[in-house]
Amino acid sequence: MRSAGYEPEDFEVDEFEVWPENWPSFALFCAVQTQWRVGGMGGATGLDYPAVFATIDRLHRDKTPERRDELFADMQVMEAAALKEMAKKK
Repeated sequence: MRSAGYEPEDFEVDEFEVWPENWPSFALFCAVQTQWRVGGMGGATGLDYPAVFATIDRLHRDKTPERRDELFADMQVMEAAALKEMAKKK
């Protein structure tokens, strides 16, 4: 983490509630947390979508294509929020 410019204190340990209907999307985001694309010194530029799609296919193969699309859209909202927060640290 330090090599990416983060210190342990950059990560607060706050408890939060995840509503049951949001749990699959949250779990997907957590499952791909190591799949960030990094553009040199600029830091993360977004998630590696082929890895995201592979994870959706693996974890949610029982879901309809429409539901998998919803999960991907939810993940993109979280991705955008995470990128915004990461940009504040620069």
